[in-house]
Amino acid sequence: METPGLPHTTQGYHLPMTRDDRLPRDAQSILELAARSMFDLFANASEGMMLVDRDARVVWINDQYRRFLPALGFEREEDFVGQPVSSVVHNTQMHRVLATGKPILIDLLDNRAGTFVVSRIPLRDDGGEVIGVLGIVLFDHPETTLQPLITKFARLEQDLKEAQRQLATQRRSKYTFASFVGTSPAAVEVKRQARRAAMSTSPVLLLGETGTGKELLAHAIHAASPRAGKPFVGVNMAAVPESLLEAEFFGVAPGAYTGADKKGRDGKFRIADGGTLFLDELGDMPMAMQVKLLRALQEGEIEPLGSNQLVRCDVRVVAATSRDLPQMVRDGRFREDLYYRLNVLPIRVPPLRERRTDIPQLIEALCEDIAARGGGAPLEIGPQAQAVLAAQPWRGNIRELRNVLEQLALRADSPLITADDVAAVLREAGLPALAPVERAAPGPLPADTGEDADLRPLPEQIAELERRAIAAALARTGGNRTAAARLLGISRASLYDRLAASPELSDFQTID
Repeated sequence: METPGLPHTTQGYHLPMTRDDRLPRDAQSILELAARSMFDLFANASEGMMLVDRDARVVWINDQYRRFLPALGFEREEDFVGQPVSSVVHNTQMHRVLATGKPILIDLLDNRAGTFVVSRIPLRDDGGEVIGVLGIVLFDHPETTLQPLITKFARLEQDLKEAQRQLATQRRSKYTFASFVGTSPAAVEVKRQARRAAMSTSPVLLLGETGTGKELLAHAIHAASPRAGKPFVGVNMAAVPESLLEAEFFGVAPGAYTGADKKGRDGKFRIADGGTLFLDELGDMPMAMQVKLLRALQEGEIEPLGSNQLVRCDVRVVAATSRDLPQMVRDGRFREDLYYRLNVLPIRVPPLRERRTDIPQLIEALCEDIAARGGGAPLEIGPQAQAVLAAQPWRGNIRELRNVLEQLALRADSPLITADDVAAVLREAGLPALAPVERAAPGPLPADTGEDADLRPLPEQIAELERRAIAAALARTGGNRTAAARLLGISRASLYDRLAASPELSDFQTID
């Protein structure tokens, strides 16, 4: 007897819901009724349906599908039904469903009749063998019927690309060696060492006080290295809780612990693979983490938290610290083996007080950056104001100098900054507002009075200011160069260089 609701050519075919002899007869009848109802629903609600047999020949089409025949090149149904489906429907995937037995629930089909959203469902006999495929045209003209969905998909795809672009930008280095402002001997030397380090694959250890530009140099080293096209990933040891450091470095396996992401999470080593991993504030790393970091650096592999699998990682490490690591090693607060593993290419970044001749250039660069970020005009720092700034000890180095300039930009009523403006900001910030030191010892030095005093080249004025400060320090210490260097906040070697370069100071009788 022919099954109601199904075409006679489908006798013996079953929808994916097959007979289950374990069910009671009434339940089996309900399942069969549901299968016929679903078939009738698709047959009436869809834009068209077809059946192919196990040999991939078309055995039936419904009334809705017949309207596509002229566009497909067939005048009569008899010329279409009975033919291999691949010869009458271009780009069909019926063969794939027959071969794999897996349905294709949503797909786009493009042929001479148009573009369609289709489903393809395998049909099985009572033994589970695939004996045909049911093809359903869900929508025609998807460019109109599915326009809201297509628009949403396109928007999501665009958002994903933008997010990927921004992430890629964030993982690239932000600075180059041109960003490290300064032409003083100390600045030139540190850039020379950093450029040489960029060509190596060995770890780099940046040493220096806070605010000297160590992170900037780390970015510059990466940008000048063969790894420049790969990620630059930074980790600040002081900013990550100790309990999270292992997950931050090595990642988390899927379901490693309650509340963990089911997909897992990559750590900084995996993210930086092929690129540079920057370890800032290295001296704040806990001892337990030092052991695991040493193993990762030595073996070139990591083990994500909650995983037993080792993962190979190729990263170049650049570390930075303002702490005295050798003393920490002696005190047992930093592993000696890790110290020697990282201290392959040490670079000392000089404090600002050892490169005072760079201060005018730094002021100009910082003022331009502050103006660009704030949307205003750059500050104009007068010569006397620059002299006051150059005379400060700058214990916070360039970061402290920037902070003062930002305060000046916010508080000043005029773009032209005077020495009084600088002194007022320094006092309010609780900083010592040191004035340029007057000459207090024998020996001729150029005068700094008269209407044209401020019209001389700024480097000349800064050099004169340095000579005055050195002269005053030597006079106060009785010519003791070591004590004078300590009083000025510079190294003894820097003081020797300045004495050798200043014939005006030759009158002083100096001792070590």
